[in-house]
Amino acid sequence: MDAYGLLPADNFRVTTGHRADRSLLPQAAWYFRDETIAVPKPGLALAGFAPDLTLVRDLAAWTASNPPGAAPGYPPLVWLGSPQFIRDVALDPGGAKISTTHGELALQLAERLALNGAWFDAASIAFFCGRPVKIRGIYRAETFVARTFWPQDFRLPALPASGILAAGPAAIRDRVRAQPQGGARSPFAVESLWRRPGAPAVQAGQPLVGLMLNGAQGDDDEAHGGHFALMTGQVGSEGALDDLLVNNFYSLDSESEKGILAAPVPLDNYLGDLNSGQAWYRPSYMLVATLREARVAHDLQSALGRVYNHFYRHQFAYQHASANCAGISVVALRSIGWRVPVRGPESWLKAIPALPLIALRRRSLRQGKAVFDYLTEDRTRLYPAAAFEEMTADLLALARGQGRRPASDFERLLAADVQEIMLVRVPQFPSSRAWGDWPVESSVEYAARVPADPAQRKIIPVPPRPFPAELRDPRMPGEPPLRSDYAVLAWMLAIVALFVFILRWLLA
Repeated sequence: MDAYGLLPADNFRVTTGHRADRSLLPQAAWYFRDETIAVPKPGLALAGFAPDLTLVRDLAAWTASNPPGAAPGYPPLVWLGSPQFIRDVALDPGGAKISTTHGELALQLAERLALNGAWFDAASIAFFCGRPVKIRGIYRAETFVARTFWPQDFRLPALPASGILAAGPAAIRDRVRAQPQGGARSPFAVESLWRRPGAPAVQAGQPLVGLMLNGAQGDDDEAHGGHFALMTGQVGSEGALDDLLVNNFYSLDSESEKGILAAPVPLDNYLGDLNSGQAWYRPSYMLVATLREARVAHDLQSALGRVYNHFYRHQFAYQHASANCAGISVVALRSIGWRVPVRGPESWLKAIPALPLIALRRRSLRQGKAVFDYLTEDRTRLYPAAAFEEMTADLLALARGQGRRPASDFERLLAADVQEIMLVRVPQFPSSRAWGDWPVESSVEYAARVPADPAQRKIIPVPPRPFPAELRDPRMPGEPPLRSDYAVLAWMLAIVALFVFILRWLLA
């Protein structure tokens, strides 16, 4: 039976935000007003939220009263993009038609977004031709309008080859960077990093949790840090991955050039959507852990449902330094009991003088503050690659019984339930787009990638998406000041103190 992650698809109703019933938050309905979504049917337990608490306090209170193994809370929605899909499709070498189990159909591609700088081309046809493909889209008479392409041979083998991996985040980093261009042009690959003695082979129905790391884009100098997401789900038939649920966090306050909206989304859509699919932009890496029981996976997905409820309501805003895709995911995990190790900031010594220097040089206090926040943020929350490395190393240590801290309830159950930990590499899908690379995880690596002259950098301008004032909830607590806000105040006080000192010296 088809599923959205661990949740049966039959428990959802496919609709749009405009047509959803009142169980869907009005804020979520507004964002997805014209998008195809799946919403839980009436009577099912939904992930809730405390309207007057911050995200961290809400998750902490919910975790205290809902131990792992409790009944799952359904997410507010799943973003499908398109209402229909076909499996086992064969693409014609000319790219004009497809063969299905029910016959041939003409093939048409979904509309290309105006800001999407590259598109499906002859290289794409050659890549998908000759292999079974799952496509999402809509039927239009004798034509199928395809929005998503996913190669069905990208699956988990029953017994993946074992990969020797030293302990620690650095070993994970080396493995991600081992292939040229981060594996953008390399074959799809799966290797087993650890397997519990006596554990069964990978088989359909096994629950799992996973980490998603997307690499750097080759045509956008704002995207060298990559992207990060948490996954839940179960192994599909013959090791299929397409129905895993990827919990994608993205800015809600701007119109993405990829057309991305923050939401739980099926993996084939997350990676293979012609406009928003990450695999069309860069290579990707997945850490997949199969489980003996689904309790920690359900717990994680229920918690992330609460995060989305807060996010759609604008209880907190997406911030590239502290509340980006990695930061939101790490905060959620730490709040429910997986205490992801802290890597610490890059450099306070660089940050303190950088704030006024950047502000003066670029005539922008906002940019100066942003640099300060980047340099002082925990790198596990700032950089997707750092989050991926620390979580992978920590999960391996927990599974091996080598944890260096007393385990929380969540960590204890996670360590007990893990059966196998696999590293999956997904290449970039060929198109007219430049090839991507592995993601950077420091300001030094970033500076080495981009032109020194800001005018020469490739940056895609995106329009804002103003949030309607009438949808703001007056019960929401305010967000705390940024570290850079305190830094600006400290610099102002220092300047005033210096002025007073000089004035007194002159008067004396």
